[in-house]
Amino acid sequence: MPLILSEEARLVRDTALDFFRQRSPVTALRKLRDSNDPDGFSRDLWRQMAELGWTGFLVGEDDGGSGFGMTGLAQVMEASGRCLAATPLMSTAVVGASLLALAGSERQKAAYLQPLLAGEHIVALALEETSRHAPDRIALSAEPDGAGYRLNGEKRFVLDGHVADTLIVAAHTGGGVTLFLVPGAAAIRTRLIMVDSRNAARIRLDNVTVGAEAVLGRVDGGGGVLDLTLERARAGLAAEMLGSAQEAFDRSVQYLKDRQQFGVAIGSFQALKHRAAQMFCEVEMTRSAVLAAVASLDQNGNDTAALASLAKCKANETLFLCSNEAVQMHGGIGMTDEHEIGFFLKRSRVAQASFGDTRFCRDRYARLSGY
Repeated sequence: MPLILSEEARLVRDTALDFFRQRSPVTALRKLRDSNDPDGFSRDLWRQMAELGWTGFLVGEDDGGSGFGMTGLAQVMEASGRCLAATPLMSTAVVGASLLALAGSERQKAAYLQPLLAGEHIVALALEETSRHAPDRIALSAEPDGAGYRLNGEKRFVLDGHVADTLIVAAHTGGGVTLFLVPGAAAIRTRLIMVDSRNAARIRLDNVTVGAEAVLGRVDGGGGVLDLTLERARAGLAAEMLGSAQEAFDRSVQYLKDRQQFGVAIGSFQALKHRAAQMFCEVEMTRSAVLAAVASLDQNGNDTAALASLAKCKANETLFLCSNEAVQMHGGIGMTDEHEIGFFLKRSRVAQASFGDTRFCRDRYARLSGY
């Protein structure tokens, strides 16, 4: 499996990095946080991203997308990770677009997917019900009610759930998992501002009724499309975390070159050289794992699930290391809110828990590998 980016993917990478550095640097995240912005992201920025076609990378040309695939979208995710950009990329362009493109009917695609591609519709997956990622533990119920269903239960940690126009709710329907398209306004939503200043929400559905047309895919048959979408989410988030780790490493190396002690740059100290070298090696190994995972997703490889788990596991460990080391290498100033390096550590902790922490992904990789 080739792990070399095509010319088109490199162009997307360079365009995305320039875009985020100019229009959504870390200072933009700080501004959103300090102003207590009700959305938690810039809708104008999101529309600009849609105009660049990024919302349609996982959508086929017949449905209005480009079908460029996970390899291309991973370059956008990595660039956003370098700048800690607060956007609905994960909730909408990765997860929402995947579910609608894979399981949606023609009517559902016209009603939900087309405005999503235009940057005018936010979609969020309501999946988690415990404090940890556990996609097989779904208790929220959907009981038959006339020609439709009645939904009751609570979801946690719904990315961008507080502003989602549509929630894709995973519910237990007796014979398996069924996905439902539920208007965001129909749920009781509590916004949760996380330690990294990004968006999540607690969602409660109390006797919310939907028609049969709200079923996304087949009744009791949502597990397969959900599994594939979660593989994409793990690989996509791993790419974003790779970008954050790379940026934390680059900023640390620059600081080691600039900071003087005893008349020399602290980067000349052997102990710090060794720590920087370890960060570099871990970042490069993570890059290989991410590229392998997204390439397998695009090629429908038999080892996709294992590679996505491996990429997320490795990204968890690498960003944890790089964010910790970056703060320590910056010394006292790294502990202050005035300096941006601490934002990477905070982002690390939330990203690690999303779509599978290290223990979850390592265990899943082992089981898929026959252990």
